[in-house]
Amino acid sequence: MQRKLEYQDAGYDISVIEGWLERHRMACSYMLESNGTVALIDTGTAWVAPLILELLEEKGIARENVKYVIPTHVHLDHAGGAGQLMQALPNATLIIHPYGYRHMIDPSKLQAGATAVYGEERFKESYDTLLPIDESRVVEMSDGMQLDLNGRTLTLYDTPGHAKHHLVVWDDIAKGFFTGDVFGNSYPELCADSGKRYITPVTSPVQLEPHRWHESIRKLLEHKPERMFLTHYGKLENPMQYEDDLHADLDAYVEMVNSLEKEGRYEKLHEMIKAYHRKRVREHGCDATDEHIDFIIGSDIELCAQGLDFWKQREEQQSAS
Repeated sequence: MQRKLEYQDAGYDISVIEGWLERHRMACSYMLESNGTVALIDTGTAWVAPLILELLEEKGIARENVKYVIPTHVHLDHAGGAGQLMQALPNATLIIHPYGYRHMIDPSKLQAGATAVYGEERFKESYDTLLPIDESRVVEMSDGMQLDLNGRTLTLYDTPGHAKHHLVVWDDIAKGFFTGDVFGNSYPELCADSGKRYITPVTSPVQLEPHRWHESIRKLLEHKPERMFLTHYGKLENPMQYEDDLHADLDAYVEMVNSLEKEGRYEKLHEMIKAYHRKRVREHGCDATDEHIDFIIGSDIELCAQGLDFWKQREEQQSAS
């Protein structure tokens, strides 16, 4: 994959930086500017770090003026480039969820786990390598914590469900949240005639907690946000209209996995989720072939099946003990 700097202006002094994950515009990082000072939210993989540095140079912003680097959680498409960026940004502080703190200081377990899943060659191709960050430059967030970005207030909230180590960032200027994965993935390629995007929560191994995810979605929407800045597929306007869809999908996922016996559960669950989304996309008002739907959402369906199966295994083990 040829990776080059590509970004869009999202308004409110926010740049959306292409993350080059699997396919074009599937993932992004965000750069916020405030009177010459910068915060970066979600770093993307290590391959994205030099592109972010290139954007700083293009904008005429000194590396010393980056004040905060804030991964929403430590999954590698959100925090994989944190070490490279912190090496290059001498005055930056990394803000991270307490449950992700140790993985930023010593990412060896993250890298070993991901390499075991993907294999060394695919890990290198997708994520390059993870670098440790000096503990003195890492700060644990707390729920409701406020950061001053040269007069621009950013507020951090604890939002478990997709992962225990998940946080979101509220921006007073944009009247919106940087949501990481907790507000789902929103697919511009699966858009209804009304302009409403297709959206679904993507459950991931290993820390899925459906009931807490419901709570986190409600927590965000209590603020009546005007927009959300999703890591997967970018800015989403009028987010209040998506609440019922997200809750309905989470409930449907849990109902599916609870209906299956352990033997062959992952394979059956994968097919059930695939059929569910093919039906839902058409109900959404999008005229797409099964092949196109599978291409757009297929990797996320695989993640959902993995995450739900692992969650169910954990529940079964807890019941047995």
